[in-house]
Amino acid sequence: MSNNNIRKNLIASAIVGAFMFGGVATATTLAEVTNTGVQAAKASAQSQEKINNIYEQSQELLAEYRTLVEQTENLKVYNDHVNTLVNDQNAQLGSFDKQIGTIEGTKQGIVPLMYKMIDTLEAFIKADMPIDQTKRLERIQRLRDLMGNSSVNTSEQYRMVLEAYQIEKDLGTALVTYTDKLNVGGGEKTVNFVYVGRVALLAMSLDEKEAWMWNKSTNQWEALGAEYLDSTKLAIRVAGKQSPPQLLKLPVLAAE
Repeated sequence: MSNNNIRKNLIASAIVGAFMFGGVATATTLAEVTNTGVQAAKASAQSQEKINNIYEQSQELLAEYRTLVEQTENLKVYNDHVNTLVNDQNAQLGSFDKQIGTIEGTKQGIVPLMYKMIDTLEAFIKADMPIDQTKRLERIQRLRDLMGNSSVNTSEQYRMVLEAYQIEKDLGTALVTYTDKLNVGGGEKTVNFVYVGRVALLAMSLDEKEAWMWNKSTNQWEALGAEYLDSTKLAIRVAGKQSPPQLLKLPVLAAE
């Protein structure tokens, strides 16, 4: 074989060898590319899943944030409302403090006045016609006991004093009868009393055979004549609601 032919065979072999090696290299590269693509797809899917999870979490956080913002606004409105109430209550407390101070000052003036009113009422009852005097003086004593009772407030004490004055005032227009003891003639008798306002105060024995009149001039009881027995008996019956109201003939001292 000539040298040229040998050289051509060597070149052909080289070319064939090159193609063979090139084919192996190409096959290896495609497998690697395919594997790399699969891994990239998996990585992309995993990345997308992470992104989806992150997005869902962000939406949840956003919703939670909005809820917190709404609650914060509500709390702010409520706190402002409470502050308004507290300020109003503080203002009322300040007003109450002033009122309490005024009340205490008023009490310092009203308490001595009530004692004077009770003393004056007692003196009046003792100087007045002896109309149910025992009961009236007992009322005065109850007022004194009331003034010394710490469980009764000042306003209630004052109300009771005024009520006692009203009762005494009403005696001026009342027609009332009651039974009590009468000291007359050196002895004590049970009699029926009747008083017509403060115009007349009469008494009659239970057997209706004797009658007396209180003399405001002498401050003593005086016996009445027989001509006044029927009228005194009638006055007692009218006052006791046992007879209808009618014109009464009663002994009255002439004005001086």
